[in-house]
Amino acid sequence: MKHATRFSQLSAPRQALVRLLQSINFGFIEDLEVRGGEPMFSPAPNVIVEVKLDTPDEPRPEADLSDFELRAEFARLMEQLDSFGDGSIHRIDIRYSVPRRALIERPVNVLSREVRR
Repeated sequence: MKHATRFSQLSAPRQALVRLLQSINFGFIEDLEVRGGEPMFSPAPNVIVEVKLDTPDEPRPEADLSDFELRAEFARLMEQLDSFGDGSIHRIDIRYSVPRRALIERPVNVLSREVRR
């Protein structure tokens, strides 16, 4: 599958995930369900926002654009979703409205395939 490089190439659920990430300057998304590689928002994931009191909350410049090139971190997250199947992402760490790290639950059979390579 060709990897999306632009926001407009993403499915509606993935666009919603990008917009959610962009709305959180610093914080976490926890317990995000994934079905068929697509993020699900029912049940809603937990969103924890870290409020930095020493600096103003500046929105990402792309937040108001209808289309833009995906940053490398978003593209890597989408690649993870492409190979995901069903499961949950326990936590996505967000810094400056960009996903920086993810804790992903994977079935053992997926991991064992990767080990055999």
